[in-house]
Amino acid sequence: MKLTMVGTGYVGLVTGVCLANTGNEVVCLDVDPEKIAKLEKDICPIYEPGLTEMMIKNRQAGRLSYTTDKQAAYRDAEMIFICVGTPSDDKGHTDLSYVDAAADDIGAVIKTLGPSQKPKVVVVKSTVPVGTTFRVRNRIREIVGDDIPFHVADNPEFLKEGDAINDFNKPDRVVVGVESPEVGEIFRDLYDPFVRNGHPIFVMDIPSAEMVKYASNNFLATKISFINEMANLCEAYGANINRVREGMCADARIGHAFLHPGLGYGGSCFPKDTLACIMMGDKAGVTMQISNAVHGTNERQRNLFFNKIIKHFGGEQGLQGKTIAFWGLAFKPRTDDIRKAPALTLIRKALGYGAICRAHDPVAMDNVRKEMGDTITLVDDMYECVRGADALVISTDWAEFKSPDFKRLGDALKSKVIFDGRNLYRRQHLGDMGFHYYSVGRAPVVPS
Repeated sequence: MKLTMVGTGYVGLVTGVCLANTGNEVVCLDVDPEKIAKLEKDICPIYEPGLTEMMIKNRQAGRLSYTTDKQAAYRDAEMIFICVGTPSDDKGHTDLSYVDAAADDIGAVIKTLGPSQKPKVVVVKSTVPVGTTFRVRNRIREIVGDDIPFHVADNPEFLKEGDAINDFNKPDRVVVGVESPEVGEIFRDLYDPFVRNGHPIFVMDIPSAEMVKYASNNFLATKISFINEMANLCEAYGANINRVREGMCADARIGHAFLHPGLGYGGSCFPKDTLACIMMGDKAGVTMQISNAVHGTNERQRNLFFNKIIKHFGGEQGLQGKTIAFWGLAFKPRTDDIRKAPALTLIRKALGYGAICRAHDPVAMDNVRKEMGDTITLVDDMYECVRGADALVISTDWAEFKSPDFKRLGDALKSKVIFDGRNLYRRQHLGDMGFHYYSVGRAPVVPS
């Protein structure tokens, strides 16, 4: 099948590469000529394990190409996937200008091909408010008139950054929203290679498909805020959230996924999608009480953790001139994405109180350098990062942070103080080694 991806960001590039890998002819379209030039040289613009290798393989096989030419990208495509950015403001209102522009460009090309063309399927892959796919349909119809055929569909993505290739190739489910059974069959053919593990393809109406993505992410965000709220309660009463979590999650009805206490969720999906649900509720007159509480709890979690830092140093003035080292900048491991990353919130707070901040991250430092410039010192070695620091803050649970050389760490730190936002270490072990150790949902350790 001949496919076009509109946008070579995270969703468009992963989707295009994985679909090319099953034999489809895929064109990835982008308006940024510099990005396209890099892609043609097999330079991946995002960090995603395994993606570069698949890009090279499929480009060399002739199944994957990149272009800025909209006419060429749309003309021969049987399916066109709109994978452009849908940024939102702090109230959850989604900017659909990139989606609208893509729809207008697609409509213009469809119009030139005339009424005798085989109907193209225009697929909204970006996460968009309910009703957007019909908005795309109506914009295209206004351009092409009543006589030229085409179809629209919604096909939300469920890709975890850091494990996106595996998620696409072995999906828990594929969700498709269509207006006609024939389009549903096209999707079944397209995704059949990916669901031979027995997992389902759900073909449904378009508004329901659009809502599935929001409902899923909002629920996962709810689990994270819930366990963080329980962690705060545990801390107040001297309970250990790790033990509580073990006992709670052993219940098969509850499970373990997304119930890890920490600094709250970040990234591009959970914050945006939770706010979008709140916004959609406001527009429809539906009060989203749980979603509002989830968002508020998540925002508050970082402040509560930072308050531990302030308290340790004797109040707000105590951070003045102190050097704070950070391990981890990305919002989670196995990605270079720093959008809504807890680490950046904490760093900016520390800087605001006069602290000097240094940080190390395996892959995200270039992105932080672009965003924060010389306000923070970025260090390539994790132990050099902490040398002479008054405290270490662990903000991302990268694998290399989980079992450090504690003697080397203690020797490098000016003061043996760790604020662990990911509960990586055993409290007693840190206490025995003479560390002040603060975590989430557990009593602090103060060396005797």
